[in-house]
Amino acid sequence: MAAPLKAVDGNADLQALMSDLGTRARAAARVLALAPPEQKNRALEAMARAIRANTAAILAANAEDVAEARASGNATSSFIDRLTLTPARVEGMAEGIGIVRGIADPVGIVTESWQRPNGMTIERVRVPLGVVGVIFESRPNVAADAGVLCLKSGNAVILRGGSDSFRSCRAIHECLVQGLREAGLPEAAITLVPTRDRAAVGMMLSGLNGAIDVIVPRGGKSLVARVEQEARVPVFAHLEGVNHVYVDASADLAMAKSIVLNAKMRRTGVCGAAETLLVDRAVAGKTLKPLVEMLLDAGCEVRGDETVQGTDARVKPASAEDWDTEYLDAIIAAKVVDGVDGAIAHIQNHGSHHTDAIVSTDETAAKRFLSEVDSAIVLHNASTQFADGGEFGFGAEIGIATGRFHARGPVGAEQLTSFKYRVHGTGQTRP
Repeated sequence: MAAPLKAVDGNADLQALMSDLGTRARAAARVLALAPPEQKNRALEAMARAIRANTAAILAANAEDVAEARASGNATSSFIDRLTLTPARVEGMAEGIGIVRGIADPVGIVTESWQRPNGMTIERVRVPLGVVGVIFESRPNVAADAGVLCLKSGNAVILRGGSDSFRSCRAIHECLVQGLREAGLPEAAITLVPTRDRAAVGMMLSGLNGAIDVIVPRGGKSLVARVEQEARVPVFAHLEGVNHVYVDASADLAMAKSIVLNAKMRRTGVCGAAETLLVDRAVAGKTLKPLVEMLLDAGCEVRGDETVQGTDARVKPASAEDWDTEYLDAIIAAKVVDGVDGAIAHIQNHGSHHTDAIVSTDETAAKRFLSEVDSAIVLHNASTQFADGGEFGFGAEIGIATGRFHARGPVGAEQLTSFKYRVHGTGQTRP
Protein backbone atom coordinates (compact mmCIF):
# COMPACT_ATOMS: atom_id res chain seq x y z
CA MET A 1 0.00 0.00 0.00
CA ALA A 2 1.29 3.45 -0.87
CA ALA A 3 2.69 5.64 1.87
CA PRO A 4 0.27 8.20 3.28
CA LEU A 5 0.36 11.73 1.96
CA LYS A 6 2.10 14.25 4.17
CA ALA A 7 0.87 17.72 5.01
CA VAL A 8 2.50 20.61 3.18
CA ASP A 9 3.15 24.17 4.14
CA GLY A 10 3.06 26.85 1.46
CA ASN A 11 2.92 26.34 -2.30
CA ALA A 12 6.30 24.72 -3.00
CA ASP A 13 5.10 21.12 -3.25
CA LEU A 14 1.36 21.73 -3.58
CA GLN A 15 1.08 21.07 -7.31
CA ALA A 16 2.91 17.74 -7.04
CA LEU A 17 0.93 16.73 -3.98
CA MET A 18 -2.44 17.48 -5.57
CA SER A 19 -1.47 15.67 -8.75
CA ASP A 20 -0.43 12.61 -6.75
CA LEU A 21 -3.62 12.84 -4.73
CA GLY A 22 -5.71 12.80 -7.92
CA THR A 23 -3.79 9.83 -9.32
CA ARG A 24 -4.33 7.85 -6.14
CA ALA A 25 -8.02 8.70 -6.02
CA ARG A 26 -8.52 7.65 -9.64
CA ALA A 27 -6.88 4.28 -8.94
CA ALA A 28 -9.01 3.83 -5.82
CA ALA A 29 -12.17 4.64 -7.78
CA ARG A 30 -11.49 1.72 -10.13
CA VAL A 31 -11.28 -0.63 -7.16
CA LEU A 32 -14.39 0.76 -5.48
CA ALA A 33 -16.48 0.50 -8.64
CA LEU A 34 -16.10 -3.27 -8.46
CA ALA A 35 -16.10 -3.70 -4.67
CA PRO A 36 -18.92 -5.97 -3.44
CA PRO A 37 -21.55 -4.46 -1.14
CA GLU A 38 -20.41 -6.67 1.74
CA GLN A 39 -16.87 -5.25 1.65
CA LYS A 40 -18.10 -1.65 1.55
CA ASN A 41 -20.46 -2.36 4.43
CA ARG A 42 -17.62 -3.86 6.50
CA ALA A 43 -15.74 -0.61 6.00
CA LEU A 44 -18.75 1.46 7.03
CA GLU A 45 -19.27 -0.63 10.15
CA ALA A 46 -15.62 -0.19 11.10
CA MET A 47 -15.84 3.57 10.46
CA ALA A 48 -18.78 4.00 12.81
CA ARG A 49 -16.96 1.95 15.43
CA ALA A 50 -13.81 4.04 15.04
CA ILE A 51 -15.70 7.33 15.36
CA ARG A 52 -17.33 6.16 18.59
CA ALA A 53 -14.01 4.88 19.96
CA ASN A 54 -12.25 8.15 19.10
CA THR A 55 -14.96 10.58 20.24
CA ALA A 56 -12.64 12.17 22.81
CA ALA A 57 -9.92 12.79 20.21
CA ILE A 58 -12.42 14.24 17.73
CA LEU A 59 -13.86 16.57 20.37
CA ALA A 60 -10.37 17.66 21.48
CA ALA A 61 -9.40 18.51 17.91
CA ASN A 62 -12.68 20.36 17.45
CA ALA A 63 -12.14 22.33 20.65
CA GLU A 64 -8.87 23.63 19.21
CA ASP A 65 -10.63 24.67 16.00
CA VAL A 66 -13.39 26.43 17.92
CA ALA A 67 -10.91 28.20 20.20
CA GLU A 68 -8.96 29.45 17.19
CA ALA A 69 -12.18 30.67 15.52
CA ARG A 70 -13.24 32.54 18.66
CA ALA A 71 -9.79 34.09 19.04
CA SER A 72 -9.98 35.50 15.52
CA GLY A 73 -12.76 37.83 16.66
CA ASN A 74 -14.58 37.44 13.34
CA ALA A 75 -16.73 34.38 14.03
CA THR A 76 -20.46 34.85 14.46
CA SER A 77 -22.47 32.73 16.87
CA SER A 78 -24.05 30.85 13.98
CA PHE A 79 -20.61 30.12 12.50
CA ILE A 80 -19.43 28.77 15.84
CA ASP A 81 -22.55 26.58 16.00
CA ARG A 82 -21.80 25.12 12.56
CA LEU A 83 -18.20 24.48 13.54
CA THR A 84 -18.84 23.00 16.98
CA LEU A 85 -19.05 19.27 17.60
CA THR A 86 -20.65 17.82 20.72
CA PRO A 87 -20.85 14.22 21.95
CA ALA A 88 -24.37 14.09 20.53
CA ARG A 89 -23.25 15.36 17.14
CA VAL A 90 -20.36 12.89 16.99
CA GLU A 91 -22.77 10.09 17.89
CA GLY A 92 -25.07 11.43 15.17
CA MET A 93 -22.24 10.96 12.66
CA ALA A 94 -21.79 7.35 13.75
CA GLU A 95 -25.53 6.71 13.61
CA GLY A 96 -25.69 8.24 10.13
CA ILE A 97 -22.97 5.87 8.96
CA GLY A 98 -25.05 2.99 10.29
CA ILE A 99 -28.05 4.16 8.31
CA VAL A 100 -25.97 4.48 5.14
CA ARG A 101 -24.68 0.97 5.73
CA GLY A 102 -28.25 -0.30 5.95
CA ILE A 103 -29.55 1.22 2.73
CA ALA A 104 -29.55 -0.77 -0.49
CA ASP A 105 -26.34 -0.59 -2.49
CA PRO A 106 -27.20 1.48 -5.59
CA VAL A 107 -24.35 0.17 -7.77
CA GLY A 108 -25.39 -2.41 -10.32
CA ILE A 109 -29.11 -1.90 -9.87
CA VAL A 110 -31.02 -2.34 -13.13
CA THR A 111 -33.49 0.54 -13.20
CA GLU A 112 -35.11 -0.32 -16.52
CA SER A 113 -35.08 -3.21 -18.96
CA TRP A 114 -36.81 -3.69 -22.30
CA GLN A 115 -36.63 -5.83 -25.39
CA ARG A 116 -36.37 -4.48 -28.91
CA PRO A 117 -38.25 -5.99 -31.90
CA ASN A 118 -34.95 -7.48 -33.12
CA GLY A 119 -34.64 -9.53 -29.93
CA MET A 120 -31.94 -7.44 -28.20
CA THR A 121 -32.47 -6.78 -24.50
CA ILE A 122 -31.39 -3.36 -23.23
CA GLU A 123 -30.81 -2.63 -19.54
CA ARG A 124 -30.13 0.67 -17.81
CA VAL A 125 -27.86 0.00 -14.82
CA ARG A 126 -26.52 2.28 -12.10
CA VAL A 127 -22.76 2.91 -12.03
CA PRO A 128 -20.53 5.15 -9.87
CA LEU A 129 -19.57 8.63 -11.03
CA GLY A 130 -15.86 8.02 -10.40
CA VAL A 131 -14.01 10.60 -8.29
CA VAL A 132 -16.02 13.22 -6.42
CA GLY A 133 -14.39 16.41 -5.18
CA VAL A 134 -16.12 17.91 -2.15
CA ILE A 135 -15.18 21.45 -1.11
CA PHE A 136 -16.76 22.54 2.14
CA GLU A 137 -16.31 25.12 4.83
CA SER A 138 -17.08 25.16 8.52
CA ARG A 139 -19.11 22.00 9.20
CA PRO A 140 -16.68 19.15 9.97
CA ASN A 141 -19.40 16.48 9.91
CA VAL A 142 -19.50 16.92 6.11
CA ALA A 143 -16.22 14.96 6.01
CA ALA A 144 -17.98 11.90 7.42
CA ASP A 145 -21.19 12.36 5.44
CA ALA A 146 -19.43 12.81 2.11
CA GLY A 147 -16.89 10.07 2.75
CA VAL A 148 -19.38 7.34 3.59
CA LEU A 149 -21.90 8.26 0.90
CA CYS A 150 -19.22 8.19 -1.78
CA LEU A 151 -17.96 4.84 -0.49
CA LYS A 152 -21.46 3.35 -0.49
CA SER A 153 -22.00 4.50 -4.08
CA GLY A 154 -18.65 3.15 -5.26
CA ASN A 155 -16.96 6.53 -5.70
CA ALA A 156 -13.61 7.76 -4.47
CA VAL A 157 -13.75 11.20 -2.86
CA ILE A 158 -11.29 14.04 -2.33
CA LEU A 159 -12.31 16.19 0.63
CA ARG A 160 -11.18 19.76 1.03
CA GLY A 161 -12.53 21.10 4.33
CA GLY A 162 -12.43 24.67 5.52
CA SER A 163 -9.32 25.97 7.24
CA ASP A 164 -11.44 26.65 10.32
CA SER A 165 -12.33 22.96 10.71
CA PHE A 166 -8.93 21.56 9.65
CA ARG A 167 -8.13 19.70 12.88
CA SER A 168 -11.64 18.34 13.29
CA CYS A 169 -11.75 17.02 9.72
CA ARG A 170 -8.36 15.38 10.14
CA ALA A 171 -9.52 13.54 13.26
CA ILE A 172 -12.70 12.35 11.54
CA HIS A 173 -10.79 11.36 8.41
CA GLU A 174 -8.44 9.17 10.43
CA CYS A 175 -11.47 7.16 11.57
CA LEU A 176 -12.72 6.78 8.00
CA VAL A 177 -9.29 5.58 6.83
CA GLN A 178 -9.22 3.07 9.67
CA GLY A 179 -12.48 1.62 8.38
CA LEU A 180 -11.12 1.37 4.83
CA ARG A 181 -8.00 -0.33 6.12
CA GLU A 182 -9.95 -2.91 8.13
CA ALA A 183 -12.05 -3.80 5.09
CA GLY A 184 -9.07 -4.08 2.75
CA LEU A 185 -10.07 -1.13 0.60
CA PRO A 186 -7.60 1.49 -0.69
CA GLU A 187 -7.02 4.31 1.76
CA ALA A 188 -7.11 6.80 -1.12
CA ALA A 189 -10.80 6.01 -1.53
CA ILE A 190 -11.41 8.82 0.98
CA THR A 191 -8.69 11.46 0.84
CA LEU A 192 -8.50 14.65 2.86
CA VAL A 193 -6.44 17.44 1.29
CA PRO A 194 -3.73 17.83 3.95
CA THR A 195 -3.22 21.58 3.70
CA ARG A 196 -5.07 24.80 4.43
CA ASP A 197 -3.61 26.41 1.31
CA ARG A 198 -6.51 27.91 -0.64
CA ALA A 199 -4.68 27.26 -3.90
CA ALA A 200 -5.70 23.61 -3.48
CA VAL A 201 -9.30 24.63 -4.12
CA GLY A 202 -8.41 26.09 -7.50
CA MET A 203 -6.57 22.93 -8.44
CA MET A 204 -9.59 20.81 -7.57
CA LEU A 205 -11.88 23.08 -9.57
CA SER A 206 -9.62 22.56 -12.58
CA GLY A 207 -10.23 18.83 -12.26
CA LEU A 208 -6.70 17.72 -11.31
CA ASN A 209 -5.84 16.83 -14.90
CA GLY A 210 -8.99 14.80 -15.41
CA ALA A 211 -8.89 12.95 -12.08
CA ILE A 212 -12.06 14.57 -10.67
CA ASP A 213 -15.39 13.82 -12.34
CA VAL A 214 -17.70 16.12 -10.38
CA ILE A 215 -17.39 18.88 -7.77
CA VAL A 216 -19.76 19.36 -4.84
CA PRO A 217 -19.38 22.74 -3.09
CA ARG A 218 -20.71 23.28 0.44
CA GLY A 219 -20.28 26.84 1.60
CA GLY A 220 -21.19 30.50 1.45
CA LYS A 221 -21.44 33.04 -1.32
CA SER A 222 -17.71 33.50 -1.81
CA LEU A 223 -17.13 29.79 -2.34
CA VAL A 224 -20.14 29.47 -4.64
CA ALA A 225 -18.96 32.46 -6.70
CA ARG A 226 -15.49 30.98 -7.02
CA VAL A 227 -16.87 27.60 -8.08
CA GLU A 228 -19.11 29.20 -10.70
CA GLN A 229 -16.18 31.16 -12.10
CA GLU A 230 -13.39 28.58 -12.01
CA ALA A 231 -14.91 25.08 -12.22
CA ARG A 232 -13.82 23.12 -15.29
CA VAL A 233 -15.71 19.96 -14.32
CA PRO A 234 -19.45 19.40 -13.70
CA VAL A 235 -20.82 20.79 -10.44
CA PHE A 236 -23.65 19.65 -8.18
CA ALA A 237 -24.64 23.19 -7.33
CA HIS A 238 -25.33 23.69 -3.63
CA LEU A 239 -26.31 27.34 -3.71
CA GLU A 240 -27.44 29.49 -0.82
CA GLY A 241 -30.65 28.70 1.00
CA VAL A 242 -32.88 31.78 0.72
CA ASN A 243 -35.79 29.73 2.10
CA HIS A 244 -39.36 30.90 2.70
CA VAL A 245 -42.25 29.98 4.94
CA TYR A 246 -45.59 31.17 3.59
CA VAL A 247 -48.48 31.33 6.09
CA ASP A 248 -51.69 31.01 4.12
CA ALA A 249 -55.07 32.52 5.04
CA SER A 250 -56.34 29.10 6.12
CA ALA A 251 -53.36 28.24 8.32
CA ASP A 252 -53.88 27.10 11.88
CA LEU A 253 -52.15 29.80 13.95
CA ALA A 254 -50.72 27.43 16.54
CA MET A 255 -49.25 25.25 13.80
CA ALA A 256 -47.92 28.29 11.95
CA LYS A 257 -46.18 29.58 15.07
CA SER A 258 -44.59 26.21 15.75
CA ILE A 259 -43.36 25.75 12.17
CA VAL A 260 -42.06 29.31 11.74
CA LEU A 261 -40.19 29.27 15.05
CA ASN A 262 -38.59 25.92 14.29
CA ALA A 263 -37.80 26.81 10.67
CA LYS A 264 -35.95 29.96 11.72
CA MET A 265 -34.56 29.31 15.18
CA ARG A 266 -33.87 25.56 15.59
CA ARG A 267 -30.45 26.06 14.02
CA THR A 268 -30.02 29.40 12.31
CA GLY A 269 -26.72 28.51 10.66
CA VAL A 270 -27.88 25.56 8.52
CA CYS A 271 -28.85 25.82 4.87
CA GLY A 272 -32.41 24.71 5.60
CA ALA A 273 -33.14 27.61 7.96
CA ALA A 274 -35.97 29.92 6.89
CA GLU A 275 -34.79 33.39 5.91
CA THR A 276 -38.10 34.99 4.85
CA LEU A 277 -41.59 34.88 6.34
CA LEU A 278 -44.53 35.57 4.01
CA VAL A 279 -48.03 36.10 5.42
CA ASP A 280 -51.30 36.24 3.49
CA ARG A 281 -52.69 39.77 3.56
CA ALA A 282 -56.19 38.38 4.12
CA VAL A 283 -55.29 37.28 7.68
CA ALA A 284 -52.45 39.67 8.46
CA GLY A 285 -54.65 41.50 10.95
CA LYS A 286 -54.88 38.48 13.25
CA THR A 287 -51.90 36.31 12.27
CA LEU A 288 -48.99 38.64 11.62
CA LYS A 289 -48.57 40.21 15.05
CA PRO A 290 -48.41 36.91 16.99
CA LEU A 291 -45.85 35.52 14.57
CA VAL A 292 -43.66 38.63 14.65
CA GLU A 293 -43.82 38.96 18.45
CA MET A 294 -42.97 35.29 18.86
CA LEU A 295 -39.83 35.67 16.73
CA LEU A 296 -38.74 38.87 18.45
CA ASP A 297 -39.26 37.36 21.90
CA ALA A 298 -37.17 34.36 20.84
CA GLY A 299 -34.25 36.68 20.08
CA CYS A 300 -34.72 36.88 16.33
CA GLU A 301 -34.27 40.20 14.58
CA VAL A 302 -37.20 40.92 12.25
CA ARG A 303 -36.82 43.14 9.19
CA GLY A 304 -40.17 43.88 7.63
CA ASP A 305 -42.19 45.85 5.12
CA GLU A 306 -44.41 48.69 6.30
CA THR A 307 -47.23 46.40 7.42
CA VAL A 308 -44.86 44.20 9.41
CA GLN A 309 -43.21 47.25 10.97
CA GLY A 310 -46.62 48.35 12.19
CA THR A 311 -47.03 45.24 14.36
CA ASP A 312 -44.16 45.95 16.76
CA ALA A 313 -41.77 48.86 17.33
CA ARG A 314 -38.85 46.42 17.49
CA VAL A 315 -39.20 45.52 13.80
CA LYS A 316 -36.54 47.08 11.57
CA PRO A 317 -37.27 48.29 8.02
CA ALA A 318 -36.40 45.75 5.35
CA SER A 319 -34.15 46.86 2.52
CA ALA A 320 -34.33 45.55 -1.04
CA GLU A 321 -31.32 43.36 -0.29
CA ASP A 322 -33.04 41.62 2.60
CA TRP A 323 -35.38 39.69 0.30
CA ASP A 324 -32.34 38.06 -1.34
CA THR A 325 -30.22 37.42 1.75
CA GLU A 326 -29.24 34.14 3.39
CA TYR A 327 -28.58 35.37 6.92
CA LEU A 328 -27.51 32.10 8.56
CA ASP A 329 -28.21 33.96 11.79
CA ALA A 330 -31.10 34.96 14.04
CA ILE A 331 -32.49 37.41 11.49
CA ILE A 332 -35.56 37.05 9.28
CA ALA A 333 -37.19 39.19 6.61
CA ALA A 334 -40.99 39.38 6.78
CA LYS A 335 -43.53 40.54 4.24
CA VAL A 336 -47.27 40.55 3.60
CA VAL A 337 -48.32 39.09 0.23
CA ASP A 338 -51.56 38.75 -1.69
CA GLY A 339 -52.41 35.11 -1.16
CA VAL A 340 -50.72 32.09 -2.67
CA ASP A 341 -50.23 33.95 -5.96
CA GLY A 342 -48.23 36.65 -4.20
CA ALA A 343 -46.20 34.08 -2.27
CA ILE A 344 -45.31 32.11 -5.39
CA ALA A 345 -44.38 35.30 -7.25
CA HIS A 346 -42.15 36.52 -4.41
CA ILE A 347 -40.37 33.15 -4.17
CA GLN A 348 -39.90 33.06 -7.93
CA ASN A 349 -38.26 36.49 -7.84
CA HIS A 350 -36.17 36.09 -4.70
CA GLY A 351 -35.80 32.41 -3.88
CA SER A 352 -32.71 30.26 -4.47
CA HIS A 353 -34.53 27.06 -5.50
CA HIS A 354 -33.52 25.40 -2.22
CA THR A 355 -36.39 24.84 0.23
CA ASP A 356 -39.76 26.56 0.66
CA ALA A 357 -42.81 25.74 2.80
CA ILE A 358 -46.51 26.56 2.98
CA VAL A 359 -48.61 26.39 6.13
CA SER A 360 -52.20 25.86 5.09
CA THR A 361 -55.33 23.77 5.65
CA ASP A 362 -56.51 24.61 2.15
CA GLU A 363 -55.56 21.62 0.01
CA THR A 364 -56.05 23.56 -3.22
CA ALA A 365 -53.66 26.30 -2.13
CA ALA A 366 -51.15 23.73 -0.89
CA LYS A 367 -51.32 21.78 -4.15
CA ARG A 368 -50.66 24.94 -6.17
CA PHE A 369 -47.72 25.90 -3.96
CA LEU A 370 -46.14 22.45 -4.16
CA SER A 371 -46.67 22.32 -7.91
CA GLU A 372 -45.63 25.82 -8.90
CA VAL A 373 -42.75 26.67 -6.55
CA ASP A 374 -39.64 25.62 -8.46
CA SER A 375 -37.45 24.56 -5.56
CA ALA A 376 -35.57 21.36 -4.86
CA ILE A 377 -37.66 20.80 -1.73
CA VAL A 378 -41.19 22.08 -1.12
CA LEU A 379 -43.09 21.30 2.07
CA HIS A 380 -46.70 21.49 3.22
CA ASN A 381 -47.24 22.01 6.96
CA ALA A 382 -43.65 21.15 7.92
CA SER A 383 -40.51 23.04 8.86
CA THR A 384 -37.86 23.89 6.28
CA GLN A 385 -35.30 22.42 8.71
CA PHE A 386 -36.26 18.99 7.35
CA ALA A 387 -34.10 19.86 4.31
CA ASP A 388 -31.59 17.23 5.28
CA GLY A 389 -30.58 13.90 3.78
CA GLY A 390 -30.78 12.19 7.16
CA GLU A 391 -34.38 13.32 7.57
CA PHE A 392 -35.14 11.93 4.10
CA GLY A 393 -33.87 8.50 5.16
CA PHE A 394 -30.61 8.78 3.19
CA GLY A 395 -28.47 8.46 6.34
CA ALA A 396 -26.49 11.52 5.33
CA GLU A 397 -26.06 13.93 2.45
CA ILE A 398 -23.27 15.60 0.56
CA GLY A 399 -25.44 18.66 0.06
CA ILE A 400 -28.74 19.99 -1.23
CA ALA A 401 -28.43 20.29 -4.99
CA THR A 402 -30.37 23.33 -6.22
CA GLY A 403 -29.72 22.85 -9.92
CA ARG A 404 -31.91 20.94 -12.35
CA PHE A 405 -29.55 18.33 -13.75
CA HIS A 406 -29.14 14.76 -12.54
CA ALA A 407 -29.33 15.21 -8.77
CA ARG A 408 -31.69 17.62 -7.05
CA GLY A 409 -32.43 18.07 -3.36
CA PRO A 410 -30.49 16.00 -0.80
CA VAL A 411 -27.61 14.25 -2.56
CA GLY A 412 -27.37 10.75 -1.12
CA ALA A 413 -25.79 7.52 -2.31
CA GLU A 414 -28.23 6.95 -5.15
CA GLN A 415 -27.75 10.49 -6.47
CA LEU A 416 -23.98 9.84 -6.60
CA THR A 417 -24.45 7.30 -9.37
CA SER A 418 -24.94 7.67 -13.10
CA PHE A 419 -25.95 4.86 -15.45
CA LYS A 420 -24.86 2.94 -18.46
CA TYR A 421 -26.71 0.70 -20.91
CA ARG A 422 -26.05 -3.02 -21.15
CA VAL A 423 -27.22 -4.58 -24.37
CA HIS A 424 -27.66 -8.37 -24.71
CA GLY A 425 -27.86 -9.77 -28.20
CA THR A 426 -27.89 -13.09 -29.98
CA GLY A 427 -25.81 -12.11 -32.99
CA GLN A 428 -27.86 -9.16 -34.29
CA THR A 429 -26.30 -6.86 -36.87
CA ARG A 430 -27.74 -3.57 -38.07
CA PRO A 431 -29.07 -3.54 -41.64
